[in-house]
Amino acid sequence: MGDRTPFESLLLRDRWLIGGALAVSIALCWAWIVPMARDMYGSMEGASAWMMTDTWDFTHLVLLFAMWVVMMAGMMLPSAAPTLLLYAGVIRKSPEAGRAQAHVHAFAGGYLLVWTAFSLIATVLPRVLTHLLLLSPMMEARGRWFGGVVLIVAGLYQLTPYKRTCLESCRSPAAFIAQHWKRGIGGGFRLGVAHGLNCLGCCWALMLLLFVGGVMNLLWIAALTIFVLLEKIAPYGVQGGRLSGVLIVMMGLWNLVQRHG
Repeated sequence: MGDRTPFESLLLRDRWLIGGALAVSIALCWAWIVPMARDMYGSMEGASAWMMTDTWDFTHLVLLFAMWVVMMAGMMLPSAAPTLLLYAGVIRKSPEAGRAQAHVHAFAGGYLLVWTAFSLIATVLPRVLTHLLLLSPMMEARGRWFGGVVLIVAGLYQLTPYKRTCLESCRSPAAFIAQHWKRGIGGGFRLGVAHGLNCLGCCWALMLLLFVGGVMNLLWIAALTIFVLLEKIAPYGVQGGRLSGVLIVMMGLWNLVQRHG
């Protein structure tokens, strides 16, 4: 193999730097998620002690919002990594190569902004559902009927054309970047937002499953993270997404039958 050119060495270095930064960010998110999840199903005297309150005051809501932001970043960044790395490579080959890092940061910021907005909704939703006695204080579905309905909604969405369109966009980062490309750091930010919206359109219903198994149930969080990643990068991810929809609907129907059994 011949020696790398300086440009090829720079691309390789950037790939390692960006990949390393992503890995560290994901690891930091999970470093907060894991102790909190374990404590929530334990003594609740450690990382999740702040949740032991009957008063949803401003401080509690801020901490709940921060929990959702960290959890969404930890769950969704792994599946966004291929697009982010490809975007970095494209920028390095463009006339804007001198500000490549700023472009990548802008892209990542736009992507995370979408999931931050989702986290805001997810912060308010448990409060409403708890008030309606549909969720327990552990943020788990009360009764099989509500869990069954959530499963059916999530499963049916997996079978919709909109889900398939968003998933195919997430699975084709090169085509996505070519279709939505805009110049400048602002363009990188808008590209990140567009990718985040596609990702949200692909995965929002799956996130509802957290309310079935428990929002801070570590097994559910890990399983959904792995499933989202495989759905976006595995060879038969689209077919797997459809199959999962059927299985999730069947689980929901089983829940409803068990309730009336």
